[in-house]
Amino acid sequence: MKFKHNKKRNTAFLYETLIKELTKAVVDKDLQRKDFIVGMMKKYFNSNTPLGKELRIYRDLNETSGVDLYTAERLLAESKKDFSGMDRKQIFNLQTELISEINKAIGKDTFNNFVPNYKSLATIYQIFLNQSSTKELILLERKVLSNLISKKNNVVAKQMPHVNNLTLKTFISNYNKKYSDSITEQQQQLLNKYILSFTDNGLELKAYLNEEVQRLKQEVATILEQEQVSNDKDLVTKFNELGTLLESFGRQRVDNKMITKILKIQNLVKESKD
Repeated sequence: MKFKHNKKRNTAFLYETLIKELTKAVVDKDLQRKDFIVGMMKKYFNSNTPLGKELRIYRDLNETSGVDLYTAERLLAESKKDFSGMDRKQIFNLQTELISEINKAIGKDTFNNFVPNYKSLATIYQIFLNQSSTKELILLERKVLSNLISKKNNVVAKQMPHVNNLTLKTFISNYNKKYSDSITEQQQQLLNKYILSFTDNGLELKAYLNEEVQRLKQEVATILEQEQVSNDKDLVTKFNELGTLLESFGRQRVDNKMITKILKIQNLVKESKD
C-alpha cells in the first residue's frame, strides 16, 4: 500500500539530506561548502530550535527498539501528542525558509539524495500528519510499533561516544603498525575522520560513514554479479553476509570495533575488485 509523502515537509528528511550534502562537501574537500552546511544545520536544528525539537521526536521513534509493547504504545502516543502540540505554522514557515536556502545555496538536487532510513521516516511522517484513512493509520502504526519492540543487535541512538586522544592514538598506532604498507586512500580518509571526530561531536565522521557505507554496499552488490562469485555458493553467502553487516552499521554506535570492521571491508572490497 502506497502513502503520499511530502518529503520537503518531513523535518527528519531535511536533516538527513543535509547530512548527505555535508558528506559530499567533506569528501570533495570543499571547506567553504562544508562550513556553510554545518552553519545551516546549527541554525535550524540545534536542540533549542523548533525544528531541532521536532527532529528529536522523529528520532525517539526511529532510533528506539527492543522495548515492550506497553512502552512502545506509550512512546508512540506521547510522540504524536508532542508533535501535534508544536506550533505547526511556525514549523511550516521555518521549513519553507530552510527549503528556500537549500534551493538557492546548495541546489534543488539536494532533495533527491538517497536517505537510508527514508521509508521509516516517511511512515512516521504519515502518522504525525494524521490525514490517512483509519485503516491506513492502523497499518502505519503497527509497522512503527513492530520496529519499536523488535530487538536489533547493538542498537543505540546515533550519537558519537566520547573519544579521548589516548584512545585515538592507540587505535591509529596499532592499525598503522599492522596495515601501513597496504593502506588505501579510502582507509586513510576514514582514519582521518575518526581522529578528528572528537572535535565536532562526530558530525563529519557520521556524514562520511553514511556515504562510505553506501559506496561499499554498492561495491558488494557489483561483486556479487561477477561470474566467478555468483557461481560460488560459499562466496555468495559470504558477500551477502557482508551486505547485511554493512546495513547494520546504521543502527550501531560508532566505536573502534566498527571502524576496524569497515577498514577490513574496505580492504576486502579492494582486493576483490583487483
